[in-house]
Amino acid sequence: MASSVGIKDVARIAGVSVGTVSNVINRPESVADETRARVLSAIDRLGYVRSESARQLRAGRSRIMALLVLDMGNPFFVDVARGAERAAREAGLGVMVCNSAQSPSEEADYLSLFAEQRVRGVLLTPADASGRNLDSFRRHNIPFVLVDRVSEGTTECSVSVDDVAGGALALRHLVDAGHRSIAFVSGPPHLKQVRDRREGALAALAQAGLPAGVLREIPTERQDVAAGRDAGARLLGLGDRPTAVFCANDLLALGVLQALYAAGVSVPDDLAIVGYDDIEFAAAAAVPLTSVRQPAVTMGALAAELLLEETEAATAASHEHRRVVLQPELVVRGSSRVTR
Repeated sequence: MASSVGIKDVARIAGVSVGTVSNVINRPESVADETRARVLSAIDRLGYVRSESARQLRAGRSRIMALLVLDMGNPFFVDVARGAERAAREAGLGVMVCNSAQSPSEEADYLSLFAEQRVRGVLLTPADASGRNLDSFRRHNIPFVLVDRVSEGTTECSVSVDDVAGGALALRHLVDAGHRSIAFVSGPPHLKQVRDRREGALAALAQAGLPAGVLREIPTERQDVAAGRDAGARLLGLGDRPTAVFCANDLLALGVLQALYAAGVSVPDDLAIVGYDDIEFAAAAAVPLTSVRQPAVTMGALAAELLLEETEAATAASHEHRRVVLQPELVVRGSSRVTR
């Protein structure tokens, strides 16, 4: 196998110095047209590709930002990645997308990798509720922005959605439709989003003058379709079945919908469903899903912009950390409309 082509090979073929080749690559306007054409011809002939890692070592700045999310199987995080990638591309950067799979240990491994690679910065939805991973990562002085999390107890920037308000939107909608027995298919209790959505739901009940017991929780260890189907089976097995269900995300809601459909339960006539996130599949479900919409693409783009602002600041002290909280929106579809 032939050895890789280096900048010295290009210089030899073009009959110029290594510095001239470097100028053609990095500052082409500083090189005479004839010389630049000769160097470019040599680059094309040899198939030379500059070493980005070497360039980064010399410049001390990476052109890559990292995005570490909880679950790339969830279309919500795909949309977050789309927004972040769009903002990064406009700034001439790339995005390395990684999946912690909600595992604190995998999150720690990725954070170590980011430190080794000296990425420009990190967009992060934390999996470690204790905060130990972030405390360790701070030693490397690599900027990071929390995504889909409020930066409580930290000084870093964050972009999130008001999940308390989102939970209240979902429950208020169901209460206004006349439901007085409602299940909450939640997800892992250590996730702050789950706790906030429950808090909002309970607040809406209190505001309507209804007791907290109206909301019956069906916990799940994950927030995917399979966990939703399992929750749907448990819901069907309840002796006093609720008339509506609020799910902490759309994947859970789609799983519940599948379980109800398989059992011959009519949605929304027998049981209404509200999800959360408003992923693309929500509107395309067999019964279009009512959902609390999160502006995921906007969230990713804003987080990337905050990170870029921080990395471009003259000094760390000159950057003002910001906490951006976006507002959710209820999108009503067939799974919860009153049809009788």
